[in-house]
Formats: sequence, C-alpha cells, structure tokens
Amino acid sequence: MKLIACCFLICCSLYSIIPTKPNYTQTDPLKESIVRGREIYNDFCMSCHLPSGKGVEKVYPPLAKSDYLQSERIASIKAIKFGLTGRIVVNDKIYNGTMMPLGLSDDEVADVMNYITNAWGNKNDKIITEDEVAKIKK
Repeated sequence: MKLIACCFLICCSLYSIIPTKPNYTQTDPLKESIVRGREIYNDFCMSCHLPSGKGVEKVYPPLAKSDYLQSERIASIKAIKFGLTGRIVVNDKIYNGTMMPLGLSDDEVADVMNYITNAWGNKNDKIITEDEVAKIKK
C-alpha cells in the first residue's frame, strides 16, 4: 500500500512540472464573425458589389476602401438591415439607387459588417455586435 501511495505522489509531482501546451482553444470573436460574414457576403452581396468589393461604377457603390463604411457606421448597418433608397456619396462619387432589404437577422448583419469593414483595404478593430445592430431602428 505504501508503494502505491509513493508512486501516486511521484506521478503527481512529475505531472505538476511537465510543461503544458498553450491553450489554442481560445477564440477571437472578431475573426470568427469575419469568417461567418464572408459566407453571408458571398450569398447575398457579391452579385452586386462583386467578389472584389469594388461594386459597379454609377450603379453599386464600392465597399473596397470605402470612406462611407468607415465614417457612416450606423447608416451602413441600417442599409444592410433595412435596405437603402436614395442618394449617398461614396469615395466622392454619387450613387442614387435602391438596395432592397436582405432579410438578414441582427447577428448576420453584424457578421457581414465585420467582414466588409475588414476586407479590401478597410480596417475596423471595433467589432460590430448583434446587440449594436438590434438597437438600430428604422
């Protein structure tokens, strides 16, 4: 019995000094949102704004290097959540069209916003959350 107890203590002592692996299971919520947002973009947005995010001049505004996305956070969220009709200026060019509501949930709107504000030369470290989107009303 003493031998078993000694072995147990030795094993416990050795286990405590064995280096452990870093925890790679921690996740980055922004990166995860961007991944989900890319899928949503491909399904709902790419046909107008193109895979490059450059849009179609005079028809669909660019999302790539978009000053509008960077300076008009709430208006951009509203456009995705509720659609958009009327005149906007993006990168000093006027667009006067209609974007129909896409029927996305608040979490999907947040994900696609996180993707497009971090793709094609855009940079946004402040994550857009489902809660933020839910607070935005028409």
